[in-house]
Order: sequence, then C-alpha cells, then structure tokens
Amino acid sequence: MLKPEAVDVAKFRPALAGAVSTDVSSLQWDRVRQRLREEIGEESYTSWFARIELDRMTGSTVQLSVPTRFLKAWIQDHYLDRLSELWREESGTTRVDLVVRTAVARTVPLKAANAPREIVSERPVVAPSAAAPARSQPVAAPTAPASAQPADVAAGSPLDARLTFETFVVGKSNTLAHAAARQVAEAVPGAAPLFNPLYMHAAVGLGKTHLLQAVAWAGAARGRRVVYLTAERFMYGFVAALKSHAAIAFKDALRSIDTLVIDDLQFLTGKNMQQEFCHTLNALMDAGRQVVVAADRPPSELDALDDRVRSRLAGGLVVELAPLEEDLRAQILKTRSVSLSEQHRGFAVPSAVLEFLARHVGTSGRDLDGALNKLLAVNKLTGEPVTLEMAETAVKDLVRPCDPKRVRVDDILRVVAKHYNVTRADLLSQRRTANVVKPRQIAMYLAKTLTLRSLPEIGRRFGGRDHTTVLHAVRKIDGLIATDRALADEIETLKRLVAE
Repeated sequence: MLKPEAVDVAKFRPALAGAVSTDVSSLQWDRVRQRLREEIGEESYTSWFARIELDRMTGSTVQLSVPTRFLKAWIQDHYLDRLSELWREESGTTRVDLVVRTAVARTVPLKAANAPREIVSERPVVAPSAAAPARSQPVAAPTAPASAQPADVAAGSPLDARLTFETFVVGKSNTLAHAAARQVAEAVPGAAPLFNPLYMHAAVGLGKTHLLQAVAWAGAARGRRVVYLTAERFMYGFVAALKSHAAIAFKDALRSIDTLVIDDLQFLTGKNMQQEFCHTLNALMDAGRQVVVAADRPPSELDALDDRVRSRLAGGLVVELAPLEEDLRAQILKTRSVSLSEQHRGFAVPSAVLEFLARHVGTSGRDLDGALNKLLAVNKLTGEPVTLEMAETAVKDLVRPCDPKRVRVDDILRVVAKHYNVTRADLLSQRRTANVVKPRQIAMYLAKTLTLRSLPEIGRRFGGRDHTTVLHAVRKIDGLIATDRALADEIETLKRLVAE
C-alpha cells in the first residue's frame, strides 16, 4: 500500500494518461472543490473551475493548473485567496500556486491530412472530450510563444487531432447537433451556408468542443479557410492587435476566411470586445461566410452579451447537446476502455464494471473519463485487478444522485404565463394592471429561488428592470406566502410544473 505522503501527480501523467492519484492529496482536493462548488453555485463553478486540476502537493505548497492564461488571471484576481483558505483548512498548506498547463505540453508537430495553414494548432495533450475515445498515440502541436503576434492569434486557437467526426460517439442526445455540424463542415466551398450561424450549447463535458474542432478539421480538409478560436483567444488577439497597432490587420485576417468557429462564447466580456465580435459576425454572415458558435447556455441566457449579439446568434440554428443517456454512456465507456487497454498492458475493465459506471457515474463524458482514469490509477499503483467491488470503492466519490433539472428563466416565464392566462410579452412589459403585476412578481420570485441568477440578471431578463424592482417583488411574495396559505400552495404547484 502506498503511504499517504506528498505525491507529485504530474510525474504519473505520461504513464497513466492523466489519472488522478488516489492518495490523501486527491481526497483533500475533492473536498476543496466540493466546498467551492457549494459556495459559488453549480453554474459559476462549471464556467470557471471545471478545468482546474491538481498537479502536485509538496510540503506546504499546492500547485494547481488551468489550460489558459486567461483562466489563470481570472482565478487569481477573484478566487485565489479563497482557494488558499480552503486548502489551509483541509491540509494545513500555506501556499497555492496556479500555473498554466501548456508548460508541460508535448512538442510533437500536429499533422492532419490536407489541413491548411489556417488551422495551425497549439493545443497540448488533454483528456478526450465527452464523446472522444483517445487514440493510442495522441499528438499535439507546440505551444505558441507568449509574444505571438496578432496575425498568429487570428490564425487560430489550439486544435486536438483526436477530436474529429470519426471519433465522436453519436446517440439520441447529440444526434441533431452532430448532423448539423457535419452538414456545415462538409458543405462545398463557395456554397451558401445552410445554417448560419450554427449555435450549439450544452453543459460541460457533453462534446461541444469535440464537434467544433471536428468542423474545423473537416472543413479545412475540403479546402475551406477555417479559423477555430476560443472566446479567450479572440479577446487576447484583439487586445494584442490594439497594442501593436495592428487592429486592421487582425480584423481583415478574420473577415477573409470561409468559416469562423468560436468556442466558449460565455467568456466573451467587455463592451469593446463584444462590439468587435458583433462587427466580425455581421461582416462574415453578410458576405455568406459560415459561423459556428458554442457556449454553455442558449443565446437568450447569455446575459452578459449585448442584445444585438444575442439576437443575431438566435437567428440561426440553435441546437442543444443534452446529457448523455445511459446507452450512449455505455458505448463511450466501452470505446474508451478498449483504448486504455491498448495503451496499458494488463488493464482490462469487465463488462459488469462498465455497466455499473454507465448507470451510476455522472452524465457527461468527462465524468466517465474520470472514473476510468481512477480505475487505471488504482490498478497501476496498487496492482489490484479491476473488479466490481474495487470499482465501487474507487469511484464512490464520483457516484452522485441524479442532478435536478436546471431551471431556466424562460421555463418560469412559460409556466407562469400559462397558469395565469397572460402572455410572456405581458410579463416583460411595463403594464401595471393587477392581472399582470401579480404573475410578474411571482415569476421574479421563482427566478430568484429556483435559479442561480443574480437580482440584476433577473431584472434584465424581465424587460430590463432594475434589481431593486426584483428585490421588492421577492420580498412581497415572501411576505404573502407567510400569511396566505392558498398562495403558498399555488407557488408550490408552479415550482413542480417548472421542474417537470
């Protein structure tokens, strides 16, 4: 048995394909993440901390890593102190270091058949996405230097050679998104776009990035000029262009392509950034060029975006990738376990274990990858064969009850409007008649109690109202519930209808 001493997780990565150590440090990290998730809410945690990893824990220092400089800077500015406090409470550590994972990327040149220069990539090797079984020898291109010029940034963000249509596992939950992405990618160069923009949204780990990169690879292989950019990279490129007085060159580089692919749009912030993105979006679409976008929520819920941008995005084809159904989870696990068995001699996962994981571990591909990596780590570090009993013990921290349905403000508006026989437009309007005011206040109350939205965000969703109006509505309904039993029962009924 291994002693629960300080373990350098990073040194096991080449041998274990990213498996997380099962010693005390990883258990402490699990508790830190769970506490942080409970404090800031599921949506904020998913947006900012889903890709943070434990690299090593030595003495009184913990090193965590993130995939981009943008995430590192944001977390340092907003949450590093809190992370340090949580680690201090869990393990007594006095220092938390945050680094960018690209520092350990392999430097094998990325090659793809017929791929033009427009999609030169710099993505480091990472765990495959939700529906991406890893190949036996994944490759990645070298990381661009920090002093990259704006023109280099406009050439594209990192791509992973594993993320293609051939490695994407299709099921009921992602059939439409896969078909739409393939239709866009395989369009004849010069043909008018069929879906423009194509907007895909889903929670973390359901295959958005996989489909976007598949679009980039397939489009480039057919001779299209393709640029794949994360929202972070777009912002970095724009700022770099302004600093080097090359803004016009940056804009021209983006607007002269055939297909623009933008990932993680929810991270696009700043009025100037959004204006530039909107201008680029309009220029490309007006010129008949294809735009493909992905985010973690539909356009209507991207409250930080300008109304014009949300409207333009919603005007195309909006497709959701739903949580993976059990059959698809089982198929992904089977494919992924076969790949790991080919890479690691002696590692095999019985079908009974795969069935157990598919039934009980999460709803995303990253959850499934994490579970298999946990089994791989236990198997390699202790020599214990993979059995159902071993799996139940190894992944017990990953087995969670089914998450409740994520409630959206649009769902609340729909249910309340139907229940009180008013229209959605009535609830968002400035009308002050009694038959509208009460349902509107109830809808605001439900939005505050059933979602993670802040008061200002709810106000914006209710016709651009001030947050004090929302606060007044919440307090009024709270007071009425305490004295009016009929209203309390009515609101409980509405909550059940929204959750269905």
